[in-house]
Amino acid sequence: MSDCSITKYLQIEPGSLGDYHCLSRFHYRSCGVPTMWKIYKIIDTHPARARYKTPVGVIIYSMPTANCRLRNIALGSVLDGLAVSQRLQWLNDNMRTISRVIIEPRYRSLSLAAWLVSETTSAVDMPYVEALATMGRVNPFFERAKMRRYESPPSENNMQLLEALSYVGADENMLVDPSAVHSLIDGLDEKRKLFINTQIARFMQVYGSRKQMPAGLERTEFVLSRLTDRPVYYLKQKIKSKR
Repeated sequence: MSDCSITKYLQIEPGSLGDYHCLSRFHYRSCGVPTMWKIYKIIDTHPARARYKTPVGVIIYSMPTANCRLRNIALGSVLDGLAVSQRLQWLNDNMRTISRVIIEPRYRSLSLAAWLVSETTSAVDMPYVEALATMGRVNPFFERAKMRRYESPPSENNMQLLEALSYVGADENMLVDPSAVHSLIDGLDEKRKLFINTQIARFMQVYGSRKQMPAGLERTEFVLSRLTDRPVYYLKQKIKSKR
């Protein structure tokens, strides 16, 4: 981490559930957290800011879930030949999952997320640390923390719409901005607008009541959220596993 005037006063120490609750509102997922195993936090020790006593970053380590398709791809043959109960025991003995990383907005753009992941994965006494991140394409801080990235290819439904959007001028970088995509579609000639709206209507058929959403910014936001909501799996192997 760079030694700028702010970061030189930051330090990592063990945290608590209360520290998570202080920052939970800044996380893009509002649902509850899986079983917590360990929590670490970043605190600001600068004399003018330390008196606020609130963390500026937090990371939560949880027990791994029983099944994860991308984990099986990442581990290769490690779990081959193990019965279900043996696989569960192996996961409990060898792996922990990063389930939340949150940085207080005023401290973002300082590479603190990557620093927090890098420092704490080294401190966690487990052969493997994993993470599953929906926002992995937008902010790849796990990769900056030297975790290896794995991702599954998009579904055929997604690929068809992605190709259609690219055809009308919406490249991959634009997909994070629903307003820009909506404006682009709005400005198309009638032939291309009919084409892309037909493709969007086809894409929406698998989303139940949502498939009747009228054309508009809200529909564009929903469609793009589903196109980009494909988690990226990260894995860090530290030492030889116990078997």
